Amino acid sequence: MKAAVSTTSVSARDGFEWWSHMVGDMIMPVSLKSPYSERFRGTATAIRLGDTDICGFSFSPMSARRSAAQIRRADPEDCFLFLVHGSPIGIAQRRNTALITTGAMALFDTSHPLDSEFHDEGRLSRVSLLRLPRSALPLPQDRADRLLGVPLPTRTVSGALLASYLTGLRARADAGEPAELRRLGNVAVDLAAAYLASAADSPAPLSPETRRQVLRARILAFVDRNVADPALGPATVAAHHHISVRLLHSLFHDQPETIGATIRRLRLERSRADLLDPALGHHGIGEIAGRWGFRHHADFTRAFRRAYGIPPSDFRRLGGGHGQSMSATPSKYVTSVSSSSAGGS
Repeated sequence: MKAAVSTTSVSARDGFEWWSHMVGDMIMPVSLKSPYSERFRGTATAIRLGDTDICGFSFSPMSARRSAAQIRRADPEDCFLFLVHGSPIGIAQRRNTALITTGAMALFDTSHPLDSEFHDEGRLSRVSLLRLPRSALPLPQDRADRLLGVPLPTRTVSGALLASYLTGLRARADAGEPAELRRLGNVAVDLAAAYLASAADSPAPLSPETRRQVLRARILAFVDRNVADPALGPATVAAHHHISVRLLHSLFHDQPETIGATIRRLRLERSRADLLDPALGHHGIGEIAGRWGFRHHADFTRAFRRAYGIPPSDFRRLGGGHGQSMSATPSKYVTSVSSSSAGGS
């Protein structure tokens, strides 16, 4: 689900050409130029998230141009939201021209010519890109086009939430499993849809169902950030979002998991990852369970065995090896423990 590549895999002389081909395959065909072509450095990571993906790039200063001819030859028909972490990026698309500085975001479309300049400030350029299916955009095409190549603020509620979510997702993706990453990808798309609708200042940016999806996304992002809090449960989640517990449950009644089951699954998955971490080998099982919100060692042991078919002590001793697959998301667990009492149900 996650792949990482780097120019260190080829010679310095071949690095820039290799990078150009990699960008064409991963994002879209573009023409690149760089004053550092003879000693170009770059790394890229790609995290598959079901119907979307998020990529991270760090590279020497360069410029990129996508022409109409390149669009005719190959167009993935995607949009990308990008978040700038390093040097500013100049972008021009659809008669809009802007300089996107650190912490800001912008949108570009693979179906329109594009010019971009990654500025040289004595450091590598760093950027995160979220690929968005066209169908995920909550705006008519003409309104979406107005957002291309303009700075999009991240100090709004939806902007700050999306930027934080993308940064955190990239940092923690290694610990995620395919099913979980697909769910997190859906959250990312919903957050991006809310963000773009707000940026466009559309009179009717979101349908009632999309508003429900956005609220679910906000709730899941909140849960992910606060899952270690033993007080986290449906009541605290509902109170934080100024809704009733009944409405909270109704928001998730047609979802694969209840909110209580989601909290419990995340706690178990994080605890399981810690049990396999050699750096945490001196921590007791009860201490690890407590780190992720389980109030009682016995409750954690029962829940872990019910989910994975093995006590946590045996799981740690065997290094995760067991007769059954330990990597699958414990879907049977979702319904069996959603009403359990150990903090989060």
